[in-house]
Amino acid sequence: MQRAPIFPEPIPVPGVVHIKSEHCKGCELCIDYCPTKILALSEDFNPKGYHYPVVIGENCINCQACYTICPEFAIFATPGTSAD
Repeated sequence: MQRAPIFPEPIPVPGVVHIKSEHCKGCELCIDYCPTKILALSEDFNPKGYHYPVVIGENCINCQACYTICPEFAIFATPGTSAD
């Protein structure tokens, strides 16, 4: 018999991604670990000479995976506004 969760799964909160491109070192971890795949590598370079991530979608769920995995703390998300 499989146990049921104690609490219901939380409703994803829409998020807004913020990128500090000047801090990025182009490791691409945020791109690889984003569960909604809304990030891609920019063709431009930052002042350090690295490609940095850019947002290519609107499905951020504010999970903070990008913030958690980024070794330079160059990316994070904040809660957005709900469209309902």
